[in-house]
Amino acid sequence: MTQRVTVSLDDDSAAALETLVAETGNGQSTVVRHALTFYAANFEAANERPSENLERYYRMLSSGEHVLLDIDFLHAFLEYCYAGGDPDPEFVEAADRVSDYHAREYGARFDEVGDLLEWLAFCGFLDVREEGEGVYHLVFPSEAVRWFMTRFIERSTVELPTEIELDGGVSKVIVTERPAE
Repeated sequence: MTQRVTVSLDDDSAAALETLVAETGNGQSTVVRHALTFYAANFEAANERPSENLERYYRMLSSGEHVLLDIDFLHAFLEYCYAGGDPDPEFVEAADRVSDYHAREYGARFDEVGDLLEWLAFCGFLDVREEGEGVYHLVFPSEAVRWFMTRFIERSTVELPTEIELDGGVSKVIVTERPAE
């Protein structure tokens, strides 16, 4: 059943409709139906404050310092670097330079390793569960990601006011945080 609706458009809405009609090649009715369906499906996002995670992603991406990377590309990349045993020494050296840079950044940004681990979990590198008393269980999607991120965590936390101990398995690591001596 089709229902007719009469709508008054301001200049901006009329220009948007005209642009969408030209770009899609669809008629006005089709564009308005799609727009209304899209709006209904995304009503909460359109009418509420964006989530804290969405704002974080936006800040990360808009700075140009981070990019979105399909997780399969990350796995393929790390598996290639990790293939045949130990990773290529040139890759390790480059990754260590990145870790050392982040150590300076994180030393000023984080007071405890738990905050850093939450940040890395937000970025999608691991899952973290706090057990209390400075003990964290980390789960990684693969052995290569575990190796890469464990090395990164060890090197990037050296300027935090705490020390960490890592106890690793195949895809899990227990991180214990202690006050620096």
